[in-house]
Amino acid sequence: MSIEPTIPRGFSFVLAITCLLLPARPGLAQIPEFSGGKVPTLAPLVREVTPSVVNLSVQGRIKDDNPLYRDPLFREYFDVPREREREIHAVGSGVIVDAQRGYVLTANHVVEQVSTVQVTTKAGRRFVAKLIGRDSGTDLAVLGLQGAQALRAIPMGDSDRLEVGDFVIAVGNPFGLGQTVTSGLVSALGRTGIGKQGYEDFIQTDAAINPGNSGGALVNLRGELVGINTAIFSTGGGNVGIGFAVPINMARLVMNQIVEHGRVHRGRVGISIKDLSLPVGAAPAGLTEGAVIADVSPGSPAEQGGIQKGDIVVAADGTPIRNAARLRNKLGLTPVGERVHLTVKRKGLVHNLSVEVGPTGETPRAPYRSQP
Repeated sequence: MSIEPTIPRGFSFVLAITCLLLPARPGLAQIPEFSGGKVPTLAPLVREVTPSVVNLSVQGRIKDDNPLYRDPLFREYFDVPREREREIHAVGSGVIVDAQRGYVLTANHVVEQVSTVQVTTKAGRRFVAKLIGRDSGTDLAVLGLQGAQALRAIPMGDSDRLEVGDFVIAVGNPFGLGQTVTSGLVSALGRTGIGKQGYEDFIQTDAAINPGNSGGALVNLRGELVGINTAIFSTGGGNVGIGFAVPINMARLVMNQIVEHGRVHRGRVGISIKDLSLPVGAAPAGLTEGAVIADVSPGSPAEQGGIQKGDIVVAADGTPIRNAARLRNKLGLTPVGERVHLTVKRKGLVHNLSVEVGPTGETPRAPYRSQP
């Protein structure tokens, strides 16, 4: 088995050219030389952020959905009860985001339907975590480490500042092997339609993410947390260079509500929305992105705020709205009772409208057409 040094991708081409240019010296390996004699490395960054990433070991019992258990003849012949449970043991990752209060941010699917969550830090300290709350709509959860001291929290970055091509590292616990660091690029932003969560705005990266990495950290080269790793796109269950992370700006909003209320209180404004999809040349001048209001519920907050069917929402609270998913995320993560300021285009004119988010008991699931 050959072992190759881990070198940031941005330097691979430089290394190849440098090795070609160095003169051969008998008996010595052709080691590339760099300015000041220093080899590029991410080790200082890794040393800074890895103490904030923890390994999770979870236990619980879930219902066994084997279709044979639903067959009355099978149950009668083998004396099997209609519903059976089986014990599960799984691993995942988490990120310490508040050292004083001991809060750990992780993925909901890691801690869903489990009874015990054990947290292990990089230094080997172990804690039994308390579930503060979780949100299946964004696949996020918050754990609490009660009585924990001398923890190190990772600083949160601004995921809205990310650009395709930015270098990132992923830190987690793949396959339960222990803390592992991988590097890559931001491959795409604003990914939707993955079909995993109800509210999607994923960061896509080619940094290796595997089972067990869920809930771990996606970090920029400033050492800031920019995403929570949550999913992979794979036909075989392993890394193929397409991983997804929940942007930290979304995760921060969810975490704040979970810490305050134990859950996310979603509201509604009473609209159905869809992507702006018009034939070439049919869109208003300069308008290529936005969310179209497909329907407005009578008496809803949207109707009271002046929203009309056919309006094209191009911004919410000053943030550009590229598609229906972006607007749906914005409305779905705005606390009940707060107002959202929408910029809409209607028959060639721009209107600035204010809509108050009202209460609802529903959590919409469709990725493009919804009733926020």
